Amino acid sequence: MLYALHDAAQRPARPAPSSVPGTPAAVPATVELTAYEAAALMGCSPEYVRRLARAGRVLARRAGPAWLINTASLDAYRKGTAA
Repeated sequence: MLYALHDAAQRPARPAPSSVPGTPAAVPATVELTAYEAAALMGCSPEYVRRLARAGRVLARRAGPAWLINTASLDAYRKGTAA
């Protein structure tokens, strides 16, 4: 049993098959942080992060009452390279 587990771990992973032939591969998921998590990284208040999102300074979306901030956009803003 241990040999089979070790052998399986050494083989390269195969991509998951599509459910329907001809279906394109899944788009990589974006990583998002809540306003609270983004504020903790930036050292500011969650309200400031929400203001950045409302103003369009960082890419974000609403999920119910919460703002979800795109991490790549947040990094660009922090580095001063945001559009």
